[in-house]
Amino acid sequence: MKPQIEIEYCPGCRWLLRAAWTAQELLTTFEAELGAVTLRPSDSSGTFRVTVDEHLLWERKIEGRFPEMKELKQRVRDHIAPERDLGHSDRVERQTDVR
Repeated sequence: MKPQIEIEYCPGCRWLLRAAWTAQELLTTFEAELGAVTLRPSDSSGTFRVTVDEHLLWERKIEGRFPEMKELKQRVRDHIAPERDLGHSDRVERQTDVR
């Protein structure tokens, strides 16, 4: 059975669109590897949590912020398909020397 992602979000904070966009990005990237991405409104205020088969990948309250999509895709990949190359999302960003 393919892994399933659940995105739990706070409806009171109006985070449905963020959750839906996150789901779209993950489905687009991991279309062959995922069985489903589910959106679930939370009963707890301020929740934005991403799990894969009940394994916590991201919790806004723990991390103190929302995930960057690149970062979340890397965490999903590391959990469901560690051998998978994410292309530009795997590249290390070069720091430019500003003087």
